[in-house]
This record gives sequence, C-alpha cells and structure tokens, in this order.
Amino acid sequence: MASLQDIRRRIKSVTSTKQITSAMNMVATSRLRHAKEVAQANAPYAEKVMEVVQEIAANAGTMMKHPLLEKRESGRKLVFVITADKGLAGAYTANVCKAVEALVTDKANTDLVIIGRRGIAHFKNRDYHVVKDYIGISERPKATHAQKIARTLISAFESGEIKEVYMVYTRFVSAITCVPEVVKLLPFTAEEGEGHAQAPYIYEPNAEEVLGALLPQYLFTTIYAALLQSAASELSSRMNAMSNATDNAGELIGKLDLYYNKVRQAGITNEINEIVGGAEALK
Repeated sequence: MASLQDIRRRIKSVTSTKQITSAMNMVATSRLRHAKEVAQANAPYAEKVMEVVQEIAANAGTMMKHPLLEKRESGRKLVFVITADKGLAGAYTANVCKAVEALVTDKANTDLVIIGRRGIAHFKNRDYHVVKDYIGISERPKATHAQKIARTLISAFESGEIKEVYMVYTRFVSAITCVPEVVKLLPFTAEEGEGHAQAPYIYEPNAEEVLGALLPQYLFTTIYAALLQSAASELSSRMNAMSNATDNAGELIGKLDLYYNKVRQAGITNEINEIVGGAEALK
C-alpha cells in the first residue's frame, strides 16, 4: 500500500498538470475564435475564385497551352502537407499523416513539402524525401506564407520533373469536427459540368490569356484557404484535447483523494488497535 506522502505527492503532481491543461485549453479557445472567423471570412472568396477559374478554363477549350496545365506521362509526385508545429492536439497531425501515407504509393518517387515540426519529424523518421519544410506558421499563417509556398510548388512543377502536385490539409467543419482533405493542385483540370460554355463572361483579350494570369492566383488562394482551415482545425483539436485532459485530471484527483482518505483511515485504525492491544497486555 502506498504511503500518505506518496499519495499527496501524486495529488500535487496531477493538480499541477490540471492547471497547465486548463490554461492551454483557455489559450486555444481564445485563438480558435479568431482563426475560425478568418477562415470563414476567406471561404467565400476562395470558392468564388475556384468557380471563376473553372468557368474560364471551360471556355478556353482543351487546346489551350500553359505550363500549369501540362499533363505528363512520367515524373515524380509532389505532396504539400500541412501539419502542426506543436503537440497536444489530439489526433490532428496523425490523421493528416495517415492521409499522406495512403496517397503516397511510391515513397522513392515522391517529394514532400511540409509545414509543421510534427509532420517533418514523422516523415523524416520514416525515410520520406522531404525537399522543403516550413516551421512556425501552422497556427498563424499569413498571405505571404501562401505566396512563398505557391511559388515553390509552381517552380517545382514547371521544372518538368514533377508529374502531379497534391495538397493534404485539414478542413475545419466545426469546433468538434475536422476532416483531412486531399486536393490535386497541378496540373490544373477544369471540372466537367453543364452550363460552362454559356457563362456570361466577356474576356479581354481572350480566355486563354486571362486563365494564364489567374492560375497562379488561384493556386495562391487555394493554399491560403487551406492554411487558414488547418490553423482553425489545429486549435480546435488542441482545445478539445486539453479540455478532455483537464476533465480526466479532475476525475483522477477525486479518486486519489478517496484513496488517500482510505489509507489514512486504515492507518488510524491500526494505531488504535495497537494502543488497545498494548493496554490489554498491561492488565
């Protein structure tokens, strides 16, 4: 049976842990509010850019030539991955890594561009080919970060060595639901659908040149939206993880208090028995 001192030490340790997880929960909740607002405000713009580019691509026709539209029969695959810089966020990074591992069928023929210390460590330890990594931007991404990443992906694709470019991020649904998503970025392909050819757009000078100018902007917008969605997802995952940890710590403290009282009562009972036994022996 543990001593009273050991139990008190354990209660003190769990109480300290509870204070830390509670503080982290409050910080994550505060940051989540802002990240959620930014992601939701950006979503309509990103969706409209996608819609406009799809319409222009459909009107430009299948014979248009552009470096970002070039389809190749062979080449390497490039995967852009958004993970967390910090831990204590539940299964946030693990779910993204699982999605990447399911996407990568040939490790030797795949390059990775990764955001976040957790993802970088995960894939480097498993001998994946990480060609570029970014640290310190997972929770607070900026438009300039998305521009740099977009230029990196475009340069890699235009070099001719990359056949396809994919992006794996986490889509923010609600404070309790986040879903890993896989998006094909390059080569850009217009989705087939009815009504594209009838879109009331007037292109000046022509649809091909307009699309060529918009494709890099479309890529930047898509990446920036994914960064914002991932930031909100990371914070919501951390908030939920710390909330659960705080609740579990509270339950454990309650159980330890009960155990402490039982041990203390058993000690008092033993002392009383010893006193009674000694008094009986003196008679």
